[in-house]
Amino acid sequence: MGHRLYNTIIYATELQSLLGQESLVVVDCRHDLMDANFGTKAYQEGHIAGAVFANLDQDLSGSKAGADGQFRGRHPLPNQDDLIQNLRRWGIHNDTQVIVYDAHGGMFAARLWWLLRSIGHANVAVLDGGLGAWTAAGFAIDTAIPTPAQGSISVRAALTRQVDVQQVLANLSSPASQRLQVVDARAADRFRGENETIDPVGGHIPGAVNRFFKDNLQADGRFKSATELRAEWSQKFTEPSQAIMQCGSGITACHNLLALEIAGLSGAALYPGSWSEWCADPTRPVATSNSDA
Repeated sequence: MGHRLYNTIIYATELQSLLGQESLVVVDCRHDLMDANFGTKAYQEGHIAGAVFANLDQDLSGSKAGADGQFRGRHPLPNQDDLIQNLRRWGIHNDTQVIVYDAHGGMFAARLWWLLRSIGHANVAVLDGGLGAWTAAGFAIDTAIPTPAQGSISVRAALTRQVDVQQVLANLSSPASQRLQVVDARAADRFRGENETIDPVGGHIPGAVNRFFKDNLQADGRFKSATELRAEWSQKFTEPSQAIMQCGSGITACHNLLALEIAGLSGAALYPGSWSEWCADPTRPVATSNSDA
C-alpha cells in the first residue's frame, strides 16, 4: 500500500488519504439494535465512497442455536466458513488494509474488527469517531454501491482469545488467586438489573465489574488517548490475560477489547454469548448488588 498499516484506529484525515488504494477495503457497519433495517437504509442513503456494507444480524452473527440446540445468545459469532465467504465477497485478501466504521462510537464496527482478528487478520482498524468524524472533517459521502472483485482471505492463527459459557461458569468456583476477572460492557442500570426493557432477566455474572463501553470515548465520540485508557483500565485488573470481556450479546464487549488494544493491554478474552446466553439458563447464578461493581 505504501503507507503505514493500521490495526486499532484510524483518523478521518488518514483514511481520506488512502481512498482509492487497491489494497484498501472500507466496510460500513452501521446498525440499530431497535431497528434491524436502519443500517441498510443508512448505507443506501450515503456512505464513504467505495465502502461495502456489513449487516450485523446477517453477516456478523450466526445461528442463535448451537449444534446441541442450546441458545447461544442474541448475536452469536458467525460460522467461520460463512465469515470467510462474506469477507471474500467484500473483496478482502490476506494483505488488505480493512477499515470499518459505524455511527455509534465504534460499537458495531468493533465487532468486525474483532472477527477479522479472530481469523488472524491484523490489518484492520476502526474509523475513530465514525461517519460523524468523516463528515465533520468536510469529506463527502457517496450513494454508489460498489461491486468488488472476489477476495481470497484465508484463516490464519487467531489474534484473539475467547471463552464459552462453561468456562465462565467454571471460573466462578476457581480459587480466588486464579479466578479471571469478568468485565461487563453494558450500561450501569443494566449491570444492576434495573432495565427490564432490554434485559428481562436483570443483573450480572457474580464477581463481574462494570466498564460501560462509552467510557472509552471522549465527549466527541472519539477514543480517549492510550495513556488515559491505560490508567482507567488498570483499575479493573492487573493482567489482561486474566480478564474476560462480556456485554449483552458479545457486541460492545469488542469495543472494550479495542480500547484495551489501543491502551497496549492485549490478551483479554471475549465471552461471545455474554449476558443474553448466561441468563437464558435459570440455574446459572445472577448478582445485582452494587458491591459487585
